[in-house]
Amino acid sequence: MTTHEIPPTQTVAWIESPGPEGKLVIRDGVEVQQPSSHEVLVKLECSGICHSDCRNVEGMGVYTDIPGHEGVGTVVKLGKGASESLMNKRVGIKWLWSACNKCSVCASGRVNNCPNQLNTGRSVKGTLQQYVVAHADFVSLIPDGVPSEVAAPLLCAGLSLAGAVSKCEPEIKSGQWVAIVGAGGGLGHIGVQIAAKIKGYKVIAIDSGSEKEKLCKEMGATAFVDYAKDDVVKTVQGLTDGEGAHAIICVAGTAKAYEQAIHLVRNNGVFVCVGLPPDTYMFPMSPIQIANKGLVIKGSSTGTTEQMDELLQHALEGKITPKIEVYEFSDSPKIIEELQRYEVSGRKVVKAPA
Repeated sequence: MTTHEIPPTQTVAWIESPGPEGKLVIRDGVEVQQPSSHEVLVKLECSGICHSDCRNVEGMGVYTDIPGHEGVGTVVKLGKGASESLMNKRVGIKWLWSACNKCSVCASGRVNNCPNQLNTGRSVKGTLQQYVVAHADFVSLIPDGVPSEVAAPLLCAGLSLAGAVSKCEPEIKSGQWVAIVGAGGGLGHIGVQIAAKIKGYKVIAIDSGSEKEKLCKEMGATAFVDYAKDDVVKTVQGLTDGEGAHAIICVAGTAKAYEQAIHLVRNNGVFVCVGLPPDTYMFPMSPIQIANKGLVIKGSSTGTTEQMDELLQHALEGKITPKIEVYEFSDSPKIIEELQRYEVSGRKVVKAPA
């Protein structure tokens, strides 16, 4: 079923020669995919660009030629078996493209950890294109009143940190210290809001630069530590009675960030891994250190369906507001380069070509 005239070809952001010298280019004349069973075709309005999209460009794993996993647009065509109620609805396309709904993990409600999941931009073509095929059962309805450019970053950056902050529980209580490493970026600044405003944690934001300091404090951070200027370990210990933070959420995906972050958590604390170093990188702490400190190590890729719905409701109520800058689609390659240099604070969103 379709109520929209769909062109045969479209404009996309395409990865050329993925690897150390890979780059993103704008390409015209790329075929528009058609939805299969239980799929929908979405005419994209906008898409956020995530630092993890740099992994696609740099060839760090198996990905598709079109990156992106923060897309918002309107359903314009239904595949067989897709609910007719989705036609003409505004929806979000997330990192989790689909899950099997058959395994014990899915049965527990944690489809975000399904071992058989498919991912947007990795298993299927991503959201940096005019028309995107999505699984009908895994799109998120965007509430009226939440602008598309605001909703887009919540689909990955927001949901990833909603999931990560939730991993601090049940060990960490309201009023305790949570340090977020990489707090001023697209994911981190939303995490600061969730941790401080929704959960009531005292947040130590760790990043670099006056712009990110201003952003983190506006988002609710109790303190900001500039890793380029400050002795991070000493400063965090000074804020936390010499013991370290009750929890660390490492959003930054560099080896240096992880190697420093392990010295920031107190005994019996929680360490949440979010940032994605190269696949060969191993967690920089020995089992004996983990055992002696009594640490709880958790991983968080993204959040649950329920957390997505809660996050969109928080946005509707004005409790969570991502800092966004909106750009033309043609700016996508430049934004990837800025992300590779860690120059972006908040989130940059691109408008899909009309």
